[in-house]
Amino acid sequence: GTTGGGGGTVFKTTPSGTLTTLYNFCSPSECPKGVNFSDGQNPQAGLIQATNGDLYGTAHQGGANNAGTVFRITPSGTLTPLYSFCQANCADGAGPYAGLMQAANGDLYGTTVDDVNGGGTVFKITPSGVLTTLYNFCSQSKCSDGMNPWAGLVQAADGDLYGTTLVGGANSPPSVMGGAGTIFKITPSGTLTTLYSFCTQVNCADGEFPFAGLIQAANGDLYGTTAFGGANSAGTVFRITPSGTLTTLYSFCAQANCADG
Repeated sequence: GTTGGGGGTVFKTTPSGTLTTLYNFCSPSECPKGVNFSDGQNPQAGLIQATNGDLYGTAHQGGANNAGTVFRITPSGTLTPLYSFCQANCADGAGPYAGLMQAANGDLYGTTVDDVNGGGTVFKITPSGVLTTLYNFCSQSKCSDGMNPWAGLVQAADGDLYGTTLVGGANSPPSVMGGAGTIFKITPSGTLTTLYSFCTQVNCADGEFPFAGLIQAANGDLYGTTAFGGANSAGTVFRITPSGTLTTLYSFCAQANCADG
């Protein structure tokens, strides 16, 4: 796993609780003057183990351009920075907040929360470190395609990747300008389809601001949560089909004093 405080760490722990720090990222106060934190800083997400046995993750900050990195680390603790974001006017993205997933084709896929448009990206990177930017959000008028994907992606049984954007989309909720977030799918080669824009229903009864990602259940549908909106403006649990039909399953704060959360 990772910690994000100071410069952050990568650690391992046994099931019984014996922890070993495998790698220390340096914080600005600890790094020598002039060092550009090329290995990254402040990893905010967990790690995945790729089929080659190594672990892969992202750092939200640091790197050659102080815009975050993708890194590889062996189970014994040897870390290699694979990519530093914000090259070529940040068209490749900046600030990866979520972790990575490995698709069936062997490549790793992830998101950044910022880019040249301010909307973030979807990217793929090979295990050896060759990065391709697949999509830049906020490419459409008024960011109707979504903006700021804070969560990672999931590959569904149909082979496509599914995710959420925190804001953007076709509908602006009463509480904020700029859209209430979206659910999207993207092919492994980069063709993006916006499946749903939140706050489509009156008073955002369908939810707004999906901060977390999605999972696919055994029935084939995708499930997720929103941080706000719903019948009580306290967030929702929802189900969406791969074709984009959304059902709000639960609105939080339905019980007295929000005992349900």
